[in-house]
Amino acid sequence: MKGKKTLFVTVCLLLVASFSLQAQSKAEKKQEKARMVKECIEAKNYEIEVNTAFPMGGQSIQLSPYYSLKVRNDSVYSYLPYYGRAYMLPYGGGEGLNFEAKVVDYKQEMGKKGSYEITFSARTQEDYYTFHVTVYDNGSSGINVNMQKKQSIDFTGRMLFEEKDDKKE
Repeated sequence: MKGKKTLFVTVCLLLVASFSLQAQSKAEKKQEKARMVKECIEAKNYEIEVNTAFPMGGQSIQLSPYYSLKVRNDSVYSYLPYYGRAYMLPYGGGEGLNFEAKVVDYKQEMGKKGSYEITFSARTQEDYYTFHVTVYDNGSSGINVNMQKKQSIDFTGRMLFEEKDDKKE
């Protein structure tokens, strides 16, 4: 009987210890991800993989994992789909939201609950785009794109991080 009580107490202690280690590792992972988000945003070197589109006046559309928005220093690389009404298009339909352009009026500030609020503009031959990007500590993101010649559209996605390969070092 005494052996069963000792075994029970030992098992309980092991379970409590493993849960506390797991909780600590989750907190550490969360802090590490927040640090990575901050570094990418401050360096103006980040990529957001878009997974859902929200056109005006329509239902949400789930997207393949190949759509993204990249910001590299003073350039934006937009590979986003467009769903909505266009007021004026070039002959042949144009490029939509697939373009590379210089970033104009880049502004970044802290938002509510530790999010990063980023706004910038870009001009192509086709249109003038204003982006409003919200990035949270966990990497989840929201993108709003306003255009002069088309209805605005919203996207949600997550920030991608480069995987560090320790084996190469």
